Amino acid sequence: MKTWNPHVEEDDEYSTSRLALQSGAYYDYQNIESGWAVNPRVYGDRQTRFFTYWTNDGSRETGCFDLTCPGFVQTSHEIALGTAIYPISTQNGLPYSITVYIYKDLITSNWWLNYGESINIGYWPSEIFEGGLQIHAETVQWGGEVYSKNVGTHPHTKTQMGSGAFPVFIFANTGFMKNMRVLDNTMELRFPQNVDAYSEEYDCYRPQYMGDYVEEPEFHFGGPGRNPICP
Repeated sequence: MKTWNPHVEEDDEYSTSRLALQSGAYYDYQNIESGWAVNPRVYGDRQTRFFTYWTNDGSRETGCFDLTCPGFVQTSHEIALGTAIYPISTQNGLPYSITVYIYKDLITSNWWLNYGESINIGYWPSEIFEGGLQIHAETVQWGGEVYSKNVGTHPHTKTQMGSGAFPVFIFANTGFMKNMRVLDNTMELRFPQNVDAYSEEYDCYRPQYMGDYVEEPEFHFGGPGRNPICP
């Protein structure tokens, strides 16, 4: 996933680019995810930082970032959760990216987080979940998320997703994912089937999936938040 430093308007808002594995109903789901985030409330600044998150009840009563509550178990001293990512991409400079891989240990049923294709950072223990992710993930999500009390309202938040630009795939100018794979029951990494691009607020943040006529499918996403068509 390409790294950016989106504008986050308020201290209680955040913007992420992440890989997420999920199981369960829409309002009562279990979720583990990792990627990068700009999150002033958790980190006290607006730097782009590597993060993890989990919940087992749709974030109603459980769930937290990194090690701010019991759950994720860090085993590596090479990469710190919450570490600032540098360098990051700029519109007129070189693109920079990170690689995130989450996989299930078939012996312990724990979910492991791998960074950069070589570093196992730690794991989510299977016992923090009941059913659902304790067994398997039902869906995999790639993309961005903006949290704000002013999402879906007027005026809308100005917190950005990706670089803050709407995606134009030929320029790869904003949130960007490639090499998207799923480890299925064959134990082989395969490109995911039945892929849908979805946005809850298309005039504020847009997805763009390129799967046809390309050797390696790509997913582009992002947006400025408040703008003339998202007032």
